[in-house]
Amino acid sequence: MGQPIIGDRSIMKSEWDRVIVRLRDEVGDTAFRSWLRPIVVHQVSNDSVRLGLPSRFMRDWVATHYAERIRTLWGAENPAIRTVEIVVNPQVNGAPSAEQASHANHARVMTKTAALPVPHEPALRSAEPKVPAMDPAPTQNGDIDFLGAPLDQRFTFENFVVGKPNEFAYAAALRVAEADRVSFNPLFLYSGVGLGKTHLMHAVAWHIRNHSPARRVLYLSAEKFMYRFIRALRDQNTMAFKEEFRSVDVLMIDDVQFIAGKETTQEEFFHTFNALVDQGRQIIISADKSPSDLEGLEERLRSRLNCGLVADIHPTTYELRLGILQQKAEQMGVVVPPKVNEFLAHKITSSVRELEGALNRVVAHAQLVGRSITLESTQDVLHDLIRASDRRITIEEIQKKVAEHYNIKLVEMSSARRSRTVARPRQVAMYLAKQLTSRSLPEIGRKFGGRDHTTVMHAVKKVDELREVDQNFAEDVELLRRMLQG
Repeated sequence: MGQPIIGDRSIMKSEWDRVIVRLRDEVGDTAFRSWLRPIVVHQVSNDSVRLGLPSRFMRDWVATHYAERIRTLWGAENPAIRTVEIVVNPQVNGAPSAEQASHANHARVMTKTAALPVPHEPALRSAEPKVPAMDPAPTQNGDIDFLGAPLDQRFTFENFVVGKPNEFAYAAALRVAEADRVSFNPLFLYSGVGLGKTHLMHAVAWHIRNHSPARRVLYLSAEKFMYRFIRALRDQNTMAFKEEFRSVDVLMIDDVQFIAGKETTQEEFFHTFNALVDQGRQIIISADKSPSDLEGLEERLRSRLNCGLVADIHPTTYELRLGILQQKAEQMGVVVPPKVNEFLAHKITSSVRELEGALNRVVAHAQLVGRSITLESTQDVLHDLIRASDRRITIEEIQKKVAEHYNIKLVEMSSARRSRTVARPRQVAMYLAKQLTSRSLPEIGRKFGGRDHTTVMHAVKKVDELREVDQNFAEDVELLRRMLQG
């Protein structure tokens, strides 16, 4: 049995510091923060090293992807080292959970040429506190696979313009971000597209990250949650998936309406939800409708979503849009005449995202052609956007008109029914949504019961084919188009 090295512990730390610097240079800052910075050195014996990580998931990942490289680098520092052992050390980031404690003594993975047991020795820390789980994680092929979605640096509380339509949602999000303990669980934010839901969620994540860096925050879309779950099922690795999502302090899921109608994903999300709530962890969710209005959700999940604080963001007012434009101009360092801001605030009313995009176009045009910003140049640059905003057709309007025309219930547009009497009108509505709105295929699919974008593509292709061979059908579609555009 190998014996612990007797000597100056600073030698061990010195060797590890040089190893970790080499690793950081090789893998980059992102992967280093996510996987290597939390490592602590437990022991260095005659020919082996024992390293600790706070969870089985992290231990398995590091053992698979980095243990052999650590052994090689440490062997270059100390030729006697032949084995690197990586164990679960739940005390690395606070008190151990019951599950971690039950596995800590026997759950270990080794990379070895000759594995020798090593007596226990107090941990030698040589790492900074672990960062939130929203940082990207490396995949086996070296590419970046984001555990969560990246955060936009512009989306902070300081950059959020507060007005009457959004003051309640802003106050709720700020309270959750500042609270040491769970305030409302879940916090459910909902609104139409481009009104600030995602901005507030990013702001919460940034605030926690900057003020409570020890808390693990995971932000991602419901779509990405589903894809990660499907991959875990495919790889027969659902336990790692569960540990990954149930070990965070704050879970943030954007656009939860995406999992409507997806029963298996909903069930996993429901159990994840319950596990986090039972542990007193914070959950923040956003959607385009309130929980009561989300179709295709299981009743038990809808009830859970309703049990916390539900905060909606109303459409912007003229005053709020004007304030947003003024702040945006200040951030860009440009002078925009008041008349131009007033014109934009009157004309671009659909979403904050579109409003900011319009100002970006105006400023970019002025800078590129070397002219000042005027009301006349603004009208010229934005003529297409202004014309579209004067008569904007919504997907909801299309669904209602098509349902009336074919004498079916509006709810059938989002239902799972596939009978021809329902499927054909639904395809027509998808086709018209693609032709008459600027929405992307995934956005259109979500409006039709969370369907995939390939379903929308198929509908568009099918309607085009039928219009070529069926004159009556073509006239029906053209009539609906004129009714909507008129």
